Amino acid sequence: MVKPQRPPSGRTNLASCVVATIFLIFIIIVVLIVFFSVFKPKEPIISVNAVQLPSFAISNGTVNFTFSQYVSVKNPNKAEFSHYDSTLQLLYGGNQVGFMFIPAGKIGSGRTQYMAATFAVESFPLGAVPESVGPTITDGLGGFRIGPNLEIESRMEMAGRVRVLHFFTHHVDARAVCRVSIAVSDGSVLGFHC
Repeated sequence: MVKPQRPPSGRTNLASCVVATIFLIFIIIVVLIVFFSVFKPKEPIISVNAVQLPSFAISNGTVNFTFSQYVSVKNPNKAEFSHYDSTLQLLYGGNQVGFMFIPAGKIGSGRTQYMAATFAVESFPLGAVPESVGPTITDGLGGFRIGPNLEIESRMEMAGRVRVLHFFTHHVDARAVCRVSIAVSDGSVLGFHC
């Protein structure tokens, strides 16, 4: 005759469930760590390709011009980059002399998007050159140069988000700061450094 088996005790069932739960949590953590190390969201890469001043005029110690900046923005992520609240501003002597919002958009995974920003800069006064200093001086902060060359600063910021696993969103923010040297005589761009 076969002896009936006793059903397992409640403690054994509870211990098995706890061990299985701990094992599953451990596996999920390992998968998430591997996923976020491989697919970790990265900030886009902004490269300034060219700067131009299509129009330039100086009169009565003030300058006004049209500013054009050409950039490429690379999305190194394995997901789409949605950007919003992006801006381009121009500074002279630490003061903002030009500003532009960059329209919201999307850059595909691993793609590069080329952008052009052109806007008119309203007249602003040029600083005076002390005679004892010579033809070119800076303000000590590196913000501008007066004399035969005019130095302005362009600051581009792209803010947005990258969606990971279609559920999580990660905020990313990229900046490009360039110093642009302009010949006061004709408005030609002598060079820029980003």
